This record gives sequence, structure tokens and C-alpha cells, in this order.
Amino acid sequence: MSKQQNDTDELTCHVFSTITAIAENEWNALLPDDYPFARHAFFATLEQSEVIGRKSGWLPQYLAVYHQDELVGAMPCFLKTHPYGEYVFDWSWAEAYEDAGIEYYPKLICAIPFTPASGERLFVSKMHDQRTVITYLLGGMRSLADQLGCSGTHILFPTKTSLSSMTHRGYLERRAVQFHWFNRDYKTFDDFLATLTSRRRKNIRKERKSIVAQDINIQIREGSDICPSDWQTFYRFYQRTYLKRSGHSGYLNQDFFEQLGASLSDSLVLTLAFVDEEPVAGALYFKSSDTLYGRYWGCLAEYENLHFELCYYQGIAYCIQHGLQRFDAGAQGEHKLMRGFEPILTYSAHYLEHQGFHQAIGDYLQREHGLIQQYLEDAKAHLPYRVES
Repeated sequence: MSKQQNDTDELTCHVFSTITAIAENEWNALLPDDYPFARHAFFATLEQSEVIGRKSGWLPQYLAVYHQDELVGAMPCFLKTHPYGEYVFDWSWAEAYEDAGIEYYPKLICAIPFTPASGERLFVSKMHDQRTVITYLLGGMRSLADQLGCSGTHILFPTKTSLSSMTHRGYLERRAVQFHWFNRDYKTFDDFLATLTSRRRKNIRKERKSIVAQDINIQIREGSDICPSDWQTFYRFYQRTYLKRSGHSGYLNQDFFEQLGASLSDSLVLTLAFVDEEPVAGALYFKSSDTLYGRYWGCLAEYENLHFELCYYQGIAYCIQHGLQRFDAGAQGEHKLMRGFEPILTYSAHYLEHQGFHQAIGDYLQREHGLIQQYLEDAKAHLPYRVES
């Protein structure tokens, strides 16, 4: 733990290398909603399973602002020595630094490890002045980056509302596009299909019928109904799929999934596919009171349209059944468009300590904004929804 004393009376900024140094009830009391990835238990599970830590290149640096002995603000920050698991790609920036003979790593980021799901990143008590505490948090992050010799500070996937507090303090805004599904008060899956063009409606029905034709049985398990053997099975799927796609076994380990089932069970939904009573694939979702988050998928063998069924259609059906308003199925994926997912903007904020690079990257991002907006509009033009005359 380190401590930074600021000029304003009675507020202090501390840095902790483990989430367990902060009481769980105090951390969770700062959270504005039930976004699952910000909860104390999620970070504790990442740490205890050693998914994050010195060996992983994700070194925790939790910022905490106290008013006397009361926690009034916090940020989940990490010292990074590589770009992996962030989903905001800055490889070209690192290459430009290297070409100039300047070190880009380490860098300091505020993020949810391995999770491109937007949400609040600056946690502030409702009982204290928001602007003052945010100033302490962002100032503390910049100060810590300077102490650690970082090239800059980066805040990944904040909400659009909180982004302004960063850009007003000199951070550069970066934009990207994801595809989310929105529940417009559908009562059934067929209600959703009725809003699509005939061609797309038929295509989805055909894809879903192919699951039945292959004698694939889908089961949904939630919370404490997900047993230890389910986690062992799911990890096999996850590991096998990462090996095939990326040549490594994935960022997460079996211990992470098993601990997650114990520590965050109320936020988990697991869909499993069976053939002849043998599990062959699975997809893991997280949920809040209004949003479903599709996070991890894996399979042992390829089955026609099974990825679409487990990762998209089962999620849409779950949202309709349980009244969830949004389905965030993860980063990228233009193929989601034809299945009813709509393009939305996501954000990140960046401050480079080298002012020459800060200005050059800012100029680049301004040009990029136009390209991202054009991509967003083009994607909207390909939505499969019927246009009412």
C-alpha cells in the first residue's frame, strides 16, 4: 500500500495492491448499480485464481479516496506491461513510441480485466461531492503513473456520462463500435422475430431449427444450480476453443471459473448444449438487473449454428423471459447485425505523458472519430428490422 496526501483538507488517496485491503461492503457501497464486473468479489476472484497479478502482466493498483476513515471514491487500476486482454487496441501507439526510442510500457490503465463491457469506472459515494472526489481519483492516477514511470494513463469502456469528467481534465476520447440487442417490450421470441424483415426472420428460424434437427438439447443453469462439474466441463470448452483460435489456453483458468461460481453465483447464467446426454458446448453470461452480458464460449466439436444459438438466440430469449432491457454479447462481430443486434458507440479515455505524442494521437483520434461515425451509420443501414410505412 502507498499513500498520497493532497492539499484539500481531510481527503487522502491511497493505492492498494490487492482488493482484499478494502472491505467488501465499503467497496460495493460505492457502486452506482449492480453491474457485476465492478463488484469486489469479481476482482477478488481474479486475484485469488492468479488470473491477474505480477506473472500475468496485470498488476493491481486499486486507487481509494478516503474522507477521514470513510471510503468515498475508488478506481480499479492496473499496471500493464503488454496490451493483451484490453479490447482497446493501441499496438500502433506502442510501435510509434518504439520507433522514437521511447518506452511505451509500463502503462497504467483503469479497466475490468478481459472484459469489454462498458460501465462505471469512477466509483464515488453519493454522500460526497462528486466533482471533488473524481478530481482526486484522476489526479491520483496521474500521480501514480508518474511514480511508476508509466507512459500514460488509460480508462477503458467508461460510460458516456462519466467520459466528460475525463475529457474535461485533458484526456483524449477514443470511440469504437459494438453490437447490442435491445428489448422493446417483447413478450415472446416470436414478437421479436415479427419486427424483422421476412428474409432475416426466416433465416433465424432456419438456424434455430437446425439445432433441433441435430438432436442438440439446450439446458440453462443459473446461480447455485451450476455445480462444480459444470465448471470443469465449461472450462474444457473454453480452453479447447482458445487453443484452436489463438494457440493458447486462454486468459482464465479453471480455478477462476470454480471460484466465480462460489463468489458471484447470483450474477451467472450458463447455457450448455448436449448431444446424446454428453455436453458438447457452453456459453457463460453475466447479468445485472437490466442487462445480460455474454462473455465466454467454448465447444468440443463443431455443430451447425450452435454458436449462434448458445451465444445469441438463447441470450435474446433469456432477456425476453426475464424482462432484461439490453443484451451486450461482447466486442466486435458484424455478423450480429443480421440477428438483430444494433451498433452502438463505446468509449475509452487516454492521457499520454509525452506531450508530442499526446497531441499527435489526439489529432489522429479526431480523424478516427469521423471514420467510426461513418462505420456506425453504414452498420445501421444494414439492420434487419422492418421499416414501417
